[in-house]
Amino acid sequence: MSSKFFLTTPIYYVNDVPHIGHYYTTVAADVLARWHRLKGDDVFLLTGTDENSQKNVEAAAKRGYDETRIQEYLDEMAANWRQTWDKLGISYDGFIRTTEDRHKAGVAQFWKAVAAKGDIYQGEYSGLYCPGCEAFVRESDLVDGKCPIHKKEPQVIKEKNYFFRLSAYREQLLKHIDEHPEFIQPTSRRNEVRSYIDKFMEDISITRESVKWGIPVPGDEANVIYVWFDALINYLTGVGYGSNEQEYRKRWPAQLHLVGKDIIKFHCALWPAMLLSAGVPLPERVFAHGFFTIDGVKMSKSLGNVVDPLAVSEKYGRDVVRFFLLREITFGEDGDFSFARLEQRYNSDLGNDLGNLLHRVLSMTEKYFDGKVPEAAQCAEAPVDQAKTWERYEAAMSKLDFGDALDAIWEDLRWDNKHIDEVKPWTLAKTDRAELAKVMYYLLEHLRQTAWLLRPFVPEISEKILLQLGVAEAEGKKSLEEAKVWGGLPIGGTIAKGEPLFPRREDKQ
Repeated sequence: MSSKFFLTTPIYYVNDVPHIGHYYTTVAADVLARWHRLKGDDVFLLTGTDENSQKNVEAAAKRGYDETRIQEYLDEMAANWRQTWDKLGISYDGFIRTTEDRHKAGVAQFWKAVAAKGDIYQGEYSGLYCPGCEAFVRESDLVDGKCPIHKKEPQVIKEKNYFFRLSAYREQLLKHIDEHPEFIQPTSRRNEVRSYIDKFMEDISITRESVKWGIPVPGDEANVIYVWFDALINYLTGVGYGSNEQEYRKRWPAQLHLVGKDIIKFHCALWPAMLLSAGVPLPERVFAHGFFTIDGVKMSKSLGNVVDPLAVSEKYGRDVVRFFLLREITFGEDGDFSFARLEQRYNSDLGNDLGNLLHRVLSMTEKYFDGKVPEAAQCAEAPVDQAKTWERYEAAMSKLDFGDALDAIWEDLRWDNKHIDEVKPWTLAKTDRAELAKVMYYLLEHLRQTAWLLRPFVPEISEKILLQLGVAEAEGKKSLEEAKVWGGLPIGGTIAKGEPLFPRREDKQ
């Protein structure tokens, strides 16, 4: 039975172009969206751009856009982000920009709902403000007087603002977190957020008197809504809140928000409190992944080590980069991007374990069976228990453990390569044709199954495997449940062996 699956990436600042860290989150979301579509779920993947940030205004000014041309800059940059995701094959269903009229309408509606609840009040605020975080920070959070993330001293700001009664939702949030352990993942992040809510969370200023770019407060246009209060509402406006009630009711609540760990408090403290105030159901799960380094060093423009996902994908192939990111880095933990490790994964995991296996099996099928899928007695039996592989894979995907899902596939691929060396099909060709047919059918069928397992992660590679097996068109008409049945590769079908999927890099160069 299918069900709806609505998931989101964060919306990204358009003060610069996408880098590999942005791509990491977006690829993870894309893999999950593709997986749930394979299962027959009604999927909606939402991404977009956060355009009401002061960072964007400053970036526009640096590029020579004056105050009258900020929207022009934002339009150009948002188009760049969208085109990047398109070129990288991200299968998003919705793209929300926070300067769109539909978003502004939804933010106004949401503000009025929270105000009607009595949770917005006016007051004067004086505090330490980090422009990089676009948030007020506590002195106890600073390291040597500086923001621990942006390494800069915060500004002292004093102004009259509207406040949100965040502290009024402390007990309700703690109760929800305790009763729904799946709400914040991984566990380390849940513990961190729970401690923050319990000990430190206080009312928050949700307007900026000194900021001119942004969404005005309904009924008080001299004040602009704080970028985080506005930006979080994208998850609602991106599916119709304030503009398309039918679509909104169909999609919300979200099954999953994917975020970086640096914005977990906004998503797991401020956002659910906002929703409770407005009378909107909470999302089911928020999952925070870790930070990136590049060859062990923090990514920064000044060091010149920012990795462009388009450039690296053009060099290695989109699917190779997708595979590397989710196999190399444990999702939910910090990780390192290394071109040396990418080369190793390309040659070993992809070139040897998968590409070489496919080429060997198809070559032997050509040599021993004239390029036809052999008829094999007991073809329903498999030396590798494929049902167990699927069970492990699906359990891993439900936990967002992409590494274990890929491990399940690769353990079987390595077993296949070892199996070939042990049974020696070239010897069976002379001594036992019936056993040879059985071995070859198993290997061919297992490659068909592998193509399905790989589909969410590396859709282009998966399609190439099915094309070389000669079944791409037929497999495209199957449901996942049909595809999982062992023995689905038709007897007598003609293979279409092509060039190796992963030519050695030195050969390529």
